[in-house]
Amino acid sequence: MAVFVLVHGAWHGGWCWSRVRNLLQRQGHEVHTPTLTGVGERSHLLSRDIGLATHVADVANLLRWEGLNDAILCGHSYGGSVISGAAHREPGRISTLVYLDAFVLEHGQSIYGTLSPESRAANIERTRQLGDGWKVPPISAAHFNVNEADREWVDRQCTPQSEATFTDGLELPHGLPAHTAKRYIYASGYGNSPFHRYRDIAVERGWAVTDIESGHDVMLDQPAQLAEVLAAAV
Repeated sequence: MAVFVLVHGAWHGGWCWSRVRNLLQRQGHEVHTPTLTGVGERSHLLSRDIGLATHVADVANLLRWEGLNDAILCGHSYGGSVISGAAHREPGRISTLVYLDAFVLEHGQSIYGTLSPESRAANIERTRQLGDGWKVPPISAAHFNVNEADREWVDRQCTPQSEATFTDGLELPHGLPAHTAKRYIYASGYGNSPFHRYRDIAVERGWAVTDIESGHDVMLDQPAQLAEVLAAAV
């Protein structure tokens, strides 16, 4: 059986993986769903000093202190930048990187640096008006085309995130570890998705690519299909 580490996206927490985690555990897999510092049940730790490196350390330290090896590391959305950084920090503990409708950043790139000027400006303005100039408020579940039954719950669960996590550049001076397998899972039901370009990058690089008809939060909309695709990466 395999070891999975599932990393959530912006404003979410380990809670969003519960359905997929349960499905994988029933198959006998070991599954870790860490919540990154400052969000979810760790929102009491939120501060302006939390940056991308903090979240990379969250995951790298989990790998190290839990003694995990040959782990399948999956990052959703913003979590793609986190797993890339963790792979740089702990390359010997990871067998496969799975990017779930996620950013695939290069060395020095930030999330904001890859957004369209309109999206970046909108987030900055919301942060200025609603987040004291440094807390980025969650984007609504409806915007991400989350299934209607879950939208109210997701909006209650999501919490603000430090702006530094979006503006910090990724430390990846040597690129992704060559020995790790790479996969991309694309949510084809998320209209006007900014992630199609990363799907194209994955295709160009020869990664395994899977499309799932789903809104952006695939783990909520299509947990069984996602669990099946993840299990196939073992």
